[in-house]
Amino acid sequence: MQEHWITIGQVTLAFGLAVAGGAASAMSGVTHKRLCALISLAAGTLLGVTVFTIVPEAWSVLPSWELALAVGSGYVVFHLISKYVFHVCPACAASHFDEATTHRFSEIASGLVIALAIHSTLDGLALAAGHQCGGHGHDHGHAHGMDLSLVLAICIHKVPEGLALGALLLGAGFKKMTAVLWVAAVEATTLLGGALGIWLLPGVSAQWLNAVLAHVGGGFLYLAIHAVFGELLKHGKKRVLVNFGIGVALMAGLNAVLKAW
Repeated sequence: MQEHWITIGQVTLAFGLAVAGGAASAMSGVTHKRLCALISLAAGTLLGVTVFTIVPEAWSVLPSWELALAVGSGYVVFHLISKYVFHVCPACAASHFDEATTHRFSEIASGLVIALAIHSTLDGLALAAGHQCGGHGHDHGHAHGMDLSLVLAICIHKVPEGLALGALLLGAGFKKMTAVLWVAAVEATTLLGGALGIWLLPGVSAQWLNAVLAHVGGGFLYLAIHAVFGELLKHGKKRVLVNFGIGVALMAGLNAVLKAW
């Protein structure tokens, strides 16, 4: 039961940070220059947690073809959602949310909500799976590193996600409090993902847990690549690359420290 409370605390923190980002955006606004730096940092952490934590952990349990299939399926699912429904992450696609997009918000609202709800549900599921996977690990330091790395990467990502969604809602003409409530409602699916993980994952084999995490890692790769290229094409390359590099280095350093610990 104590393990469940840890997962609940983690998903609640991620949800709270997204709502805080939405509230900050709604109340005081956010420049794209500042948002660009946060998006790039978050993209770096998502790439870093996938490359340095998720893939090595899954590789130790899954055959190469299963790992490739799981990662590839996560990438393809997010690609298909973004192509045929809506961008799965408003922060990762912030450069696409121009004035014309916000003015036709009523036309895209349902697609946006569905896409972001799937994305946030997987965030919550990833936190639950990461914690469960840590419980299966024979190396306590590495297991702890998996759990903490996922929490840090997802929480860093949630802040610009909330900021971008709040800015989009304001641009579409929503009042400040209404925009915050929309952000909270959509991001509540993070809590749903955590609840699903608590309900479905206990007792699942290490192989399946790592397959779930590798699938989520594929989605993280899509988000990171999409975010970085989107910002590089629209904004200053130095700002994007420096912040992206900091995010990757942060996850690499954290992973190394926790392994040694």
